[in-house]
Amino acid sequence: MNDRRLLLVHAHPDDESTATGATMARYVAEGASVSLVTCTSGELGEVIVDDLAHLRGEPDALGEHRRGEIRAALAEYGDVRHHWLGGPGRWRDSGMAGEAGNDADGSFAKADPAEVTRAMVEILRAERPQVVITYDEFGGYGHPDHIGAHRAVMTSIDPAADPDYAPELGEPWQVSKVYWTTLPRSILKQVEEAGVEGFEPYTVPDEELTAMVDGRDFHAIKNAALRHYRSQVNLDDGGFFAQLVARPEFAMEHYLLVRGERGPGSGTYDWESDLFAGLA
Repeated sequence: MNDRRLLLVHAHPDDESTATGATMARYVAEGASVSLVTCTSGELGEVIVDDLAHLRGEPDALGEHRRGEIRAALAEYGDVRHHWLGGPGRWRDSGMAGEAGNDADGSFAKADPAEVTRAMVEILRAERPQVVITYDEFGGYGHPDHIGAHRAVMTSIDPAADPDYAPELGEPWQVSKVYWTTLPRSILKQVEEAGVEGFEPYTVPDEELTAMVDGRDFHAIKNAALRHYRSQVNLDDGGFFAQLVARPEFAMEHYLLVRGERGPGSGTYDWESDLFAGLA
């Protein structure tokens, strides 16, 4: 174990592996401390495989199932400490933007911002990460829970460092760098050229991105973790996602630094290859 500490904040089980699995695998392998915060159990996710059809329309049962999926997935990475924001089941999946779940009692989209901040500050002070990863302000593709995860992080960084804020939650801690996970504009162009429709994530011009973690050596681990999420993904159906997952580029994960000092980089756009670059 070295003295580097990374914390990732995601909305639902499987999000961590889809967006940042290779990053997690790399830093675990290097001996860094890696912790994950999941904000909901994904109770309203679409169940895509027929042998789990009994979970369709049963949000409580699906949430319990997905909690089992994430336990199995995280075991593929090794030593990852896992936190449910506010405790297991505190906030529920809100569903896609515009759905009824957005306004349901207990949904993450309806969570009290002050309570969310307090829950996140407690974790930040306990884990004391130098680097934190979450989504951009659009949540990648507009999902209310992804946007909520973004807000949970961005409203908690300063209070976590403030000794006057909730001292009972632990000693203050100043996060050094915050990254948003995102996609380079060039990838969207490739998808469009391939004729794939309905894929409209928020992207950033390549020259504006600040880091790319090349996790191709950990591609197999990322995919092994994703295979545990059978309720949500099918890597054997030959569809667009299955084809994407099989490509080595799926393990090359891109980031935008939004707080902290940019470290030394390389290549055409001077991207950092290490999220801890520039830290003592």
